[in-house]
Amino acid sequence: MADTTKRIIYPNDEGGVSIVVPSPNTSLSLAEIEARVVPTGKSRQTVDVSEIPSDRTYRDAWTYVES
Repeated sequence: MADTTKRIIYPNDEGGVSIVVPSPNTSLSLAEIEARVVPTGKSRQTVDVSEIPSDRTYRDAWTYVES
């Protein structure tokens, strides 16, 4: 079962950030979701939900910095 307190983030082709929110009803692990959803060759991070800004006003301006 996926940890719903985590998010998978990766840079998208438009220069922004894609955020994957696991369903609370999934039986997949975060690793399995990541393998299915994140495009091959993209860097990715698993972050705590608290690290995602709650204000979506400037969401198109969010950037991805690989750590």
